[in-house]
Amino acid sequence: MAKLELKGVSKSYGEGSQKRKVLADINLTIEDREIVAIVGYSGVGKTTLISLIAGLIQPDEGTITMDGKPITGPGRDRGVVFQNYALLPWLTTYQNVALAVDEAFPEVPADKRKARVAETLALVNLSAAHHKRPKELSGGMRQRVSIARALAMDPEVLLLDEPFGALDALTRGTLQKEVENIFRREKKTMVMITNDVEEAVLLADRIVPLSVGPGATLGPEVAVDLPRPRDKKALATCLDAKRMRVQVIDYLLKEASDKRAARALKTGQAV
Repeated sequence: MAKLELKGVSKSYGEGSQKRKVLADINLTIEDREIVAIVGYSGVGKTTLISLIAGLIQPDEGTITMDGKPITGPGRDRGVVFQNYALLPWLTTYQNVALAVDEAFPEVPADKRKARVAETLALVNLSAAHHKRPKELSGGMRQRVSIARALAMDPEVLLLDEPFGALDALTRGTLQKEVENIFRREKKTMVMITNDVEEAVLLADRIVPLSVGPGATLGPEVAVDLPRPRDKKALATCLDAKRMRVQVIDYLLKEASDKRAARALKTGQAV
């Protein structure tokens, strides 16, 4: 049985003449302990897709299941890491993570909950910053807190919504390595949203492109059958990695071009 399965999922926003279909007929199966990267342009519906899997919103059509059971709302079996960190600014690093642990494990004794927080902060190399508030942390450190908060709940699935999009290149590279190390250690199923094809090749087992909207849908998947751990410099000259990048980029470029041509034909404008 698949860990996650989306069948015929569609989602629209707005009402009447202003109604806009964001996603159309999304079909996707994700296996246990697999990393799947959804790659697409900004604004095509990637965050909507991750929000549907998280249970934060519901589809207009189709079904989303986890272990064969319908997803009807948020749950501690799915941890979400947002691009904008979503930390409580008045709480320390420790308190932000502890809040999630207390919510997820209210029946667990306090000393064990504290140990869980400490272990998770150590996992993302934040033990020394446990007393700092978000404004005292760099962007990379804030994202580590966000990852720690999600991991501390011991979810079966991690959902990452462009988790490195707001970071500089050096910090991004460091966190990419840490996420892969966490995956190898924790054996979590991960769904990652990104607009960076190289990042997808570095981290994912499968890449699935998301076409241009409105009515974006999933394109042909690309299996990333490269050995782990992967080195970013080595991938830059790897012919197989290059082939995978070209395959995804070519699809996205063609889809964007076809959509522009269709709109131009409809409106009588030049492409």
